[in-house]
Amino acid sequence: MMLNQITSAAGAHKRRRRVGRGESSGTGKTAGRGHKGCQARSGGGVRPLTEGGQMPIFRRIPKRGFSNADFRRRFEVVNLAALDRRFSDGDTVDHAALLAARLVQDPRGPVKVLAKGTLSKKLTVEAHAFSEKARQQIEQAGGSVKVVEMLDRAEAARAKRNSAKSRKPEPKPSRLEKKKSRREAAGNVA
Repeated sequence: MMLNQITSAAGAHKRRRRVGRGESSGTGKTAGRGHKGCQARSGGGVRPLTEGGQMPIFRRIPKRGFSNADFRRRFEVVNLAALDRRFSDGDTVDHAALLAARLVQDPRGPVKVLAKGTLSKKLTVEAHAFSEKARQQIEQAGGSVKVVEMLDRAEAARAKRNSAKSRKPEPKPSRLEKKKSRREAAGNVA
Protein backbone atom coordinates (compact mmCIF):
# COMPACT_ATOMS: atom_id res chain seq x y z
CA MET A 1 0.00 0.00 0.00
CA MET A 2 1.25 3.49 -0.93
CA LEU A 3 0.42 6.87 0.55
CA ASN A 4 -1.44 7.87 -2.61
CA GLN A 5 -3.69 4.80 -2.26
CA ILE A 6 -4.95 5.67 1.25
CA THR A 7 -8.45 7.13 1.06
CA SER A 8 -10.12 9.05 3.86
CA ALA A 9 -12.83 7.30 5.82
CA ALA A 10 -16.22 7.68 4.15
CA GLY A 11 -18.24 10.45 5.81
CA ALA A 12 -15.33 11.79 7.88
CA HIS A 13 -15.24 15.08 5.97
CA LYS A 14 -18.80 16.18 5.41
CA ARG A 15 -19.33 19.18 3.16
CA ARG A 16 -20.99 22.15 4.80
CA ARG A 17 -24.54 22.93 3.74
CA ARG A 18 -24.67 25.88 1.32
CA VAL A 19 -28.07 27.48 1.74
CA GLY A 20 -29.95 29.77 -0.62
CA ARG A 21 -28.35 28.39 -3.81
CA GLY A 22 -31.46 27.68 -5.87
CA GLU A 23 -34.43 25.31 -5.67
CA SER A 24 -32.55 22.26 -6.89
CA SER A 25 -30.07 22.46 -4.03
CA GLY A 26 -32.83 21.54 -1.58
CA THR A 27 -32.17 24.61 0.54
CA GLY A 28 -33.15 27.37 -1.89
CA LYS A 29 -35.75 30.14 -1.48
CA THR A 30 -36.16 30.48 2.31
CA ALA A 31 -32.89 28.62 3.06
CA GLY A 32 -34.35 26.49 5.84
CA ARG A 33 -35.68 29.49 7.80
CA GLY A 34 -39.38 29.02 7.02
CA HIS A 35 -41.76 31.80 5.95
CA LYS A 36 -41.39 35.31 7.41
CA GLY A 37 -41.43 36.17 11.08
CA CYS A 38 -38.74 36.99 13.60
CA GLN A 39 -36.73 33.82 13.02
CA ALA A 40 -36.59 34.41 9.25
CA ARG A 41 -34.89 37.81 9.60
CA SER A 42 -31.18 38.39 9.96
CA GLY A 43 -30.31 39.10 13.57
CA GLY A 44 -33.65 37.58 14.54
CA GLY A 45 -34.50 35.12 17.25
CA VAL A 46 -35.52 35.54 20.87
CA ARG A 47 -33.22 35.63 23.85
CA PRO A 48 -32.66 32.49 25.93
CA LEU A 49 -35.28 31.70 28.62
CA THR A 50 -37.98 33.73 26.80
CA GLU A 51 -41.32 31.97 27.17
CA GLY A 52 -43.49 34.21 25.04
CA GLY A 53 -45.08 36.30 27.77
CA GLN A 54 -45.50 33.43 30.20
CA MET A 55 -43.73 33.93 33.54
CA PRO A 56 -40.24 32.47 32.92
CA ILE A 57 -39.07 29.42 34.84
CA PHE A 58 -36.39 31.30 36.74
CA ARG A 59 -39.05 33.65 38.11
CA ARG A 60 -41.59 30.89 38.84
CA ILE A 61 -39.21 28.92 41.05
CA PRO A 62 -38.85 30.26 44.62
CA LYS A 63 -35.44 31.41 45.77
CA ARG A 64 -34.46 30.13 49.19
CA GLY A 65 -31.36 30.04 51.32
CA PHE A 66 -28.25 32.11 51.70
CA SER A 67 -24.65 31.39 50.84
CA ASN A 68 -21.57 32.75 52.56
CA ALA A 69 -19.41 31.83 49.56
CA ASP A 70 -18.86 35.49 48.61
CA PHE A 71 -17.61 36.31 52.10
CA ARG A 72 -15.15 33.46 52.60
CA ARG A 73 -11.57 34.34 53.34
CA ARG A 74 -9.16 33.08 50.71
CA PHE A 75 -5.62 32.50 51.93
CA GLU A 76 -2.48 32.36 49.82
CA VAL A 77 -0.88 29.08 50.89
CA VAL A 78 2.86 28.66 51.46
CA ASN A 79 4.37 25.31 52.44
CA LEU A 80 7.39 24.69 54.67
CA ALA A 81 9.22 22.93 51.82
CA ALA A 82 9.06 26.16 49.76
CA LEU A 83 10.36 28.23 52.70
CA ASP A 84 13.21 25.77 53.20
CA ARG A 85 14.10 25.94 49.50
CA ARG A 86 13.91 29.75 49.03
CA PHE A 87 15.25 31.22 52.28
CA SER A 88 18.58 30.85 54.09
CA ASP A 89 19.22 30.27 57.78
CA GLY A 90 18.31 33.23 60.04
CA ASP A 91 16.09 35.05 57.49
CA THR A 92 12.89 36.87 58.40
CA VAL A 93 10.05 35.68 56.20
CA ASP A 94 7.28 38.28 55.93
CA HIS A 95 4.80 39.24 53.22
CA ALA A 96 7.32 41.40 51.35
CA ALA A 97 9.91 38.59 51.36
CA LEU A 98 7.32 36.09 50.11
CA LEU A 99 6.36 38.47 47.29
CA ALA A 100 10.01 38.94 46.34
CA ALA A 101 10.51 35.16 46.33
CA ARG A 102 7.34 34.80 44.21
CA LEU A 103 5.71 32.42 46.66
CA VAL A 104 2.59 34.62 46.83
CA GLN A 105 0.99 36.80 44.14
CA ASP A 106 -1.48 39.07 45.96
CA PRO A 107 0.29 41.97 47.70
CA ARG A 108 -2.61 42.45 50.13
CA GLY A 109 -4.02 38.92 50.48
CA PRO A 110 -3.68 36.96 53.74
CA VAL A 111 -1.01 34.23 53.89
CA LYS A 112 -1.27 30.85 55.60
CA VAL A 113 1.71 28.59 56.25
CA LEU A 114 1.09 24.84 55.95
CA ALA A 115 3.30 21.93 57.01
CA LYS A 116 3.85 20.17 53.69
CA GLY A 117 7.51 19.21 53.55
CA THR A 118 10.16 19.73 56.23
CA LEU A 119 12.00 22.76 57.54
CA SER A 120 15.67 22.48 58.47
CA LYS A 121 16.50 26.20 58.80
CA LYS A 122 16.00 28.68 61.62
CA LEU A 123 13.50 31.22 60.24
CA THR A 124 11.38 33.99 61.72
CA VAL A 125 8.07 33.61 59.91
CA GLU A 126 5.37 36.31 59.90
CA ALA A 127 2.01 35.30 58.41
CA HIS A 128 -1.71 35.72 58.98
CA ALA A 129 -2.29 32.06 59.89
CA PHE A 130 -0.37 28.86 60.58
CA SER A 131 -1.41 25.24 60.74
CA GLU A 132 -0.60 23.68 64.12
CA LYS A 133 1.90 21.27 62.60
CA ALA A 134 3.66 24.06 60.68
CA ARG A 135 3.97 26.11 63.87
CA GLN A 136 5.51 23.13 65.70
CA GLN A 137 8.01 22.39 62.92
CA ILE A 138 9.16 26.03 62.70
CA GLU A 139 9.71 26.17 66.46
CA GLN A 140 11.47 22.76 66.48
CA ALA A 141 13.90 24.05 63.82
CA GLY A 142 14.77 26.91 66.21
CA GLY A 143 12.72 29.58 64.44
CA SER A 144 9.87 31.73 65.69
CA VAL A 145 6.31 32.37 64.59
CA LYS A 146 4.55 35.74 64.51
CA VAL A 147 0.84 35.98 63.67
CA VAL A 148 0.00 39.16 61.74
CA GLU A 149 -3.35 40.74 62.57
CA MET A 150 -5.90 40.22 59.83
CA LEU A 151 -8.40 42.92 58.85
CA ASP A 152 -11.77 41.94 57.45
CA ARG A 153 -13.05 43.67 54.30
CA ALA A 154 -14.92 46.43 56.13
CA GLU A 155 -11.95 47.26 58.36
CA ALA A 156 -9.56 47.26 55.41
CA ALA A 157 -11.84 49.64 53.49
CA ARG A 158 -12.13 51.88 56.56
CA ALA A 159 -8.34 51.96 56.98
CA LYS A 160 -7.90 52.82 53.32
CA ARG A 161 -10.40 55.70 53.59
CA ASN A 162 -8.72 57.04 56.72
CA SER A 163 -5.27 56.95 55.12
CA ALA A 164 -6.68 58.84 52.11
CA LYS A 165 -8.20 61.47 54.43
CA SER A 166 -4.91 61.92 56.27
CA ARG A 167 -3.20 62.73 52.97
CA LYS A 168 -5.23 65.86 52.23
CA PRO A 169 -3.91 67.92 49.34
CA GLU A 170 -2.61 71.39 50.16
CA PRO A 171 -5.19 74.13 49.53
CA LYS A 172 -4.83 76.02 46.26
CA PRO A 173 -3.58 79.60 46.57
CA SER A 174 -6.11 82.39 46.03
CA ARG A 175 -5.86 84.90 43.19
CA LEU A 176 -4.37 87.55 45.49
CA GLU A 177 -1.71 85.13 46.73
CA LYS A 178 -0.83 84.18 43.16
CA LYS A 179 -0.58 87.86 42.21
CA LYS A 180 1.63 88.58 45.23
CA SER A 181 3.95 85.67 44.46
CA ARG A 182 4.27 86.85 40.84
CA ARG A 183 5.23 90.34 42.05
CA GLU A 184 7.79 88.91 44.45
CA ALA A 185 9.26 86.81 41.66
CA ALA A 186 9.52 89.89 39.46
CA GLY A 187 11.16 91.84 42.34
CA ASN A 188 8.42 94.50 42.63
CA VAL A 189 7.31 94.04 46.22
CA ALA A 190 4.78 96.76 47.09
